[in-house]
Amino acid sequence: MKQKLVWLLLSVTTWVQAATSDIQTQYPPELKPQSHEAKAAHLAAQVLSRHHYTALPLDDAMSEKIFDRYLKSLDSERLFFTRGDIDSFVKNRARLDDAVRMEDLSAPYSMFNLYVQRAIDRLAYARSLLKEGFDFDQQETIQIQRNKLDWPQDESQARDLWRKRVKNDWLGLKLAGKDDKGIVELLEKRYENQQKRFKKVRGSDAFQVFMNAYTTSIEPHTSYFGLRDAEEFDIAMRLSLIGIGAVLTQTDDYTLIRELVPGGPASRSGQLKVGDRIVGVGQGKDGPILDIMGWRSDDAVALIRGPTDTTVRLDILPAEAGVDGKHKIVSLIRKPINLQEQAAKSSIQTLSDGATQRRIGVISLPSFYEDFAARHAGNKSYRSASRDVERLLGDLKKAKVDGVLIDLRNNGGGSLSEAIELTGLFIGKGPVLQQRNAAGKVWVERTDHAAVAWVGPLGVLINRGSASASEIFAAAIQDYGRGIIVGEPSFGKGTVQTVVSLDQFTRSSKPQLGELKMTVAQFFRISGGTTQLQGVTPDIVLPGYFDGGDFGEASFDNALPTTQIDRADYIASGDFRSALNLLSAKHEARANADAAYQYLQEDIADFKRQRQKKEVSLNENIRRAERDAREARLAARKLKDKKTPGTPDATTAASEDTSTADDGLESDERNLVKELAHEKSLKDVKDIYLVEAAHIVSDAAGLWKSGPRFAGVDKATTPSRSRQALP
Repeated sequence: MKQKLVWLLLSVTTWVQAATSDIQTQYPPELKPQSHEAKAAHLAAQVLSRHHYTALPLDDAMSEKIFDRYLKSLDSERLFFTRGDIDSFVKNRARLDDAVRMEDLSAPYSMFNLYVQRAIDRLAYARSLLKEGFDFDQQETIQIQRNKLDWPQDESQARDLWRKRVKNDWLGLKLAGKDDKGIVELLEKRYENQQKRFKKVRGSDAFQVFMNAYTTSIEPHTSYFGLRDAEEFDIAMRLSLIGIGAVLTQTDDYTLIRELVPGGPASRSGQLKVGDRIVGVGQGKDGPILDIMGWRSDDAVALIRGPTDTTVRLDILPAEAGVDGKHKIVSLIRKPINLQEQAAKSSIQTLSDGATQRRIGVISLPSFYEDFAARHAGNKSYRSASRDVERLLGDLKKAKVDGVLIDLRNNGGGSLSEAIELTGLFIGKGPVLQQRNAAGKVWVERTDHAAVAWVGPLGVLINRGSASASEIFAAAIQDYGRGIIVGEPSFGKGTVQTVVSLDQFTRSSKPQLGELKMTVAQFFRISGGTTQLQGVTPDIVLPGYFDGGDFGEASFDNALPTTQIDRADYIASGDFRSALNLLSAKHEARANADAAYQYLQEDIADFKRQRQKKEVSLNENIRRAERDAREARLAARKLKDKKTPGTPDATTAASEDTSTADDGLESDERNLVKELAHEKSLKDVKDIYLVEAAHIVSDAAGLWKSGPRFAGVDKATTPSRSRQALP
């Protein structure tokens, strides 16, 4: 018996070595929870169960929700685990609440460790398949939406799933014109790089995923910030950081300079350019240079950032140099960097309406940013969205524009006080929104802006990505009748969050526990309605790629329900309702005559049809025919445009990004210089939504001439502000 057992152990060892030799599987060190993480989880649970808007106890029922959401976060498409793995986790299903309370996170960490191992295994198997090649004449399909399917029953099913995934990747590159040798080289590097990323995971990654599985099990907009995420949140709100002024990216093991911020230390030095590789970083004038080859990008960024007016030295391998090329050392002094690309910007659209030309000022606002710390410290020149917009409105008035369009597309929110202040620029003093806390108390938030910054025709452009503070502003403008809302129905988020530092509950000498972004109230329109789930419905709806169930609050399985409260005391400042039919008719006439707009609608319909597909063919002839059909459709458009005077850019305008859609490459596999040139060219493509929204404001300006239907302000004067955040 003993001899047989020894043989069995030798047999198993031989198999593992053979598998390792074949697939070259190497795992990172096992991740283990840290004591401060367990403490942070426990403190977070106490705060959430007492002070959240929908405070829920951390019990077995909540544990089951956390378990399901944690698995979804790790393996949403069910590509890595097998059914056997899931069954082995079931013992944790009702124990995760105990793990948090007892400050023992070994259970979620063990799940994360197995996830990393499975991912590395799957990618190793994918690499091994590249030696064999594939038969693309077979009639075979692959499921492309697996989130509602079961996990593979065993290793055999898992391997078959990954065989199809690799075959699909190979076929995509083959259809893009690459030969077999080039495909093998590219996919080998792709899967190897993905393996490397998994091998670089840290315990903080496991903790972050687990904590957000907990927080979002309560409600979708509650989340946990680790120290670095908290820092990034602060940077996004104040639009500034201390650093060298370079946007970095990663390709293979290199940290590349993707962009130089104008006026930043890197740009002013004249020693750095796009594509240069940072291979080492040293602190101070003579500190040792640390090799960062193969580092995670967030680690590299953290090393390069630092206190203002301090020195950082970079070991640079120039973009044009080979891997063995000559390096150079560049010394830079860190300075405050303003993130101007993320700030409000203005432009002017000059449009024709028959023989009449009108100029519409467009203000694009990516977020409702505000430097909370500077404002709290009493800095009178603190940076904020409303201050920047007010300045831009002054510039547009000097330019004598006929109307103003506020572009809030994909603006996910930000500072609540900034949403109120921005509304005040257009209505003056008066109620902007209502809030209700967990106790049911309702109060009105008001703006006391001294003077209206713009009294002329106004439009607000929104889409499915316009959320929270964007919805507060758009809803207030709509309820006051102050302007016309154009675009898609908005996201549908009607909740208010505040940020709580967990370190305030301890006597720690330095930050280590992170922060909670926690829902503490629900907001309502001054009309008494809500944007929760419903969003803001535009006065004139433009076609969109996504429906509410695909993207938006309604897509969450635990979103708060929609409800209504009493109307606030306010007086509408304008009434364009009587003109809405005329504005809509002019819009429809333009849309029917605009080839680019028609192409856009066709593209949206095709996109939605493609989204309905649950599987795609792995047969080359079928896929080639589908690709040829798409190309023929674009070719027919171009031919039609050539025959139709005045529509030279229609095809380009309607197609968002056709040049890279079928190249089979991932973003970090494309040539950086070409990629940046392509991004720059896209900025010159006609923005159909913006142009049409500007036309609608121009139409309103035409009506304005015969009587100001969009003017007037409410004279309410009671001020009330909040410094909470709606990111």
